[in-house]
Amino acid sequence: MKTILKIFVGILVCISISAYTMPSGGGKTSLSGKITNKETGESLPLVTIYFPDLKIGTLSGADGTYRIENLPQSKILLQVSLIGHKTIIEAIDLSAVTTKDFALELSVREINEIVITGTSHSVEKNRTPTPITIVPKITLLQNSSSNIIDAIANQPGISQVTTGSGISKPVIRGLGYNRVVVVNDGIRQEGQQWGDEHGIEIDEFAVSKVEILKGPASLSYGSDAMAGVINMISAPSLNEGTIKGNVLGNYQTNNGLIAYSGNVAGNLKGFVWDARYSSKMAHAYKNKYDGYVFGSGFKETTMSGIVGVNKSWGYSHIQFSAYHLIPGIVEGGRDSASGRFVKEFAADNESVIDTIVSDKEMKSYTLGIPKQDVGHSKIVLNNNIYLKKGNLKTVLGFQQNRRKEYVDVIYPDDFELYFKMNTINYDARYVFPEKNQLQTSFGVNGMSQRSENEGIDFLVPAYSLFDIGGFVISKKSFEKIDLSGGMRYDIRKITGDELLLDTLGSPTTENNPFHVKKFNGFNATFSNVTGSIGATYQFSDYVYSKLNLSRGFRTPNIAELGANGEHEGAERYEFGNPSMKAETSWQIDYAFGWDAKHISLELDVFNNYINNFIYITKLNSIFGGDSIVDFSNPIPAFKFTQGNAKLFGGEVAIDLHPHPLDWLHFETSFSYVQAVQKNATDSTKYLPMIPPAKITSDLRADIKKAGKFFENMYFKIGIDEFFSQNKFYSAYGTETRTPGYLLVNFGMGTDFVSKKNMICSLYFSINNLTNAVYQSHLSRLKYSDENNVTGRAGVYNMGRNMSIKLLIPINIKKPNEVSGN
Repeated sequence: MKTILKIFVGILVCISISAYTMPSGGGKTSLSGKITNKETGESLPLVTIYFPDLKIGTLSGADGTYRIENLPQSKILLQVSLIGHKTIIEAIDLSAVTTKDFALELSVREINEIVITGTSHSVEKNRTPTPITIVPKITLLQNSSSNIIDAIANQPGISQVTTGSGISKPVIRGLGYNRVVVVNDGIRQEGQQWGDEHGIEIDEFAVSKVEILKGPASLSYGSDAMAGVINMISAPSLNEGTIKGNVLGNYQTNNGLIAYSGNVAGNLKGFVWDARYSSKMAHAYKNKYDGYVFGSGFKETTMSGIVGVNKSWGYSHIQFSAYHLIPGIVEGGRDSASGRFVKEFAADNESVIDTIVSDKEMKSYTLGIPKQDVGHSKIVLNNNIYLKKGNLKTVLGFQQNRRKEYVDVIYPDDFELYFKMNTINYDARYVFPEKNQLQTSFGVNGMSQRSENEGIDFLVPAYSLFDIGGFVISKKSFEKIDLSGGMRYDIRKITGDELLLDTLGSPTTENNPFHVKKFNGFNATFSNVTGSIGATYQFSDYVYSKLNLSRGFRTPNIAELGANGEHEGAERYEFGNPSMKAETSWQIDYAFGWDAKHISLELDVFNNYINNFIYITKLNSIFGGDSIVDFSNPIPAFKFTQGNAKLFGGEVAIDLHPHPLDWLHFETSFSYVQAVQKNATDSTKYLPMIPPAKITSDLRADIKKAGKFFENMYFKIGIDEFFSQNKFYSAYGTETRTPGYLLVNFGMGTDFVSKKNMICSLYFSINNLTNAVYQSHLSRLKYSDENNVTGRAGVYNMGRNMSIKLLIPINIKKPNEVSGN
């Protein structure tokens, strides 16, 4: 398999190098025209005309005209959009059309959009059978968050597993961890997603758009996409002849978060680049019950960028990032007399005592022990080459994840756990030219991965992983009906290394007569056939329906197969099982949408059957109570096990904007999922880590112009209501009931302009306006130690938090300042 991978990677490299000098397979052309208002016929400036598959676009001029050069003579999807107008999505045959005018119609929302997630080419959102949610950049800016997953967690059907304010993991319809694939820069993010306290190593300020595919996406992404895909998409290339940047600053009051980010991007004669630097730091957050929560601060820095070329034959881009996060670890220990948080203190070189954490330490940006140190480096070569017949897309990426844990206050500079993982990702697919409304593509993708243990403590074994999958996807369009589907075959091999320890806990060999076996070596091979078939029907321009049947597949991760050790952040001892079987699922999705002029509605329902569902459960000792492995450190023991599960539920979202109050929006959504284990007892009937039902509502006023110096002003007030979770996995006290709670939020903002030029944008928000005290059912801190003074178990979530963001654009060079534009 390694030989196959080397040959395949070599082919990708040759293709990528040749891309820079490759001539256009079908010749080059251009597209020009004029954009007008459909009702008045007036010219519309600053309209975006964009080809997503080419990453090429432009803006219309003051007279409404536009022109895009260096285009391939192929049929490609085009998006024409302007805030306050209905988006136009149209397939343009550039071999026959060189001029095209568009008339935009006024609309209070941009109905329909183009998506790329789970497909081989761009498609209209309403004409793909899988349920997809799109989160635009403006939504990310207007909402307060501490990381990128926190920024999207209020979307319908989306939740997050949290460990303090700095670490969040995505959950789609009740499924998380290795069941959700996160894609960034064209490749899946590989950062040891098996851990509760292992977050997503992506800079939220570098994300321009998020596409969330809800439902099995194994057809395009292979194993682990059983719950769906979260695709983090960077900003598109600038218009040719443009150089510009921006500076963003953010301050949040609850944990003193200070963040800033700046970038410079350009496009000169098809040579494109974008460089960004971001930084965040926060001290401990607070709430009304716990006060400041020791260990909940974090620091984060990221450098990222892109460099490449956009030509008539397509594009070739190199994307890179270097991410560094230092989060504290919340252990939740309290002083028995006062109930205040305590920390370990090195009294001398041998003894450790507990001491109460001072207010000064709580507000310090210097992180103490315990803590993590996480580094993630990535470089990706991304190509899309248009040939005489069809186009070839290739992605080749390398990423390294480095995760250390520091827990010893006597030796604070010595890490105990250290996972070092290298991953090579590859993807190649050929898209045939559209013929008779039939689009077909086939390809192969996968990864090679090696993870080492370089610390002195061991939770999971070192391992090697290789997988490869081949697939074919087709889509046939009729006037109102779109049929799509495909098949895929995957093979994944995981090899766990044997580990022997001496009496001091250091690695040794069989020659040592006193050795103890920490991990048994194992080899596990998994293979499966997956696929999907679906249809959409457009009843009219405003009413549509979707139906999709899909089969998902997920192999067990390294913790589920081989764990044998203390999981510091999760405060438990874990046992894996190398005999685990792969999970397989059948899911059916149905959606109905109605996008009228003054009301929009979408209903999504699903039913998901999962065989061999893997979950973790607390072990009980033969004497009753928790099973304890090490009585010097009495944390409970957990073991991964399997069963058959059924998940069902859905989401409904409504956007009401009544005439003549088109500036007023009422948006609300409801999400629900129930997850049960078949043939189980009462205490094991419900699956663990399932989010409760939630309602999210916003009343929002949008004012396009407010005087001479203000544009795009908005005010909003909303609620996030989480119902109580009474259906939980109660066996051996694994989970407990979580009461419901209501959060009230407020936001406002505006663009400052002068002589039609943007000066800056200001965004102000307050989360949890009433300072409600609550515990999320998916918070790992819910199961921290009990406060003996108050009798309350665990740590509570963040209280009231005010956020202010300032975004300053920097225009260095405009298109008309460069010859030929």
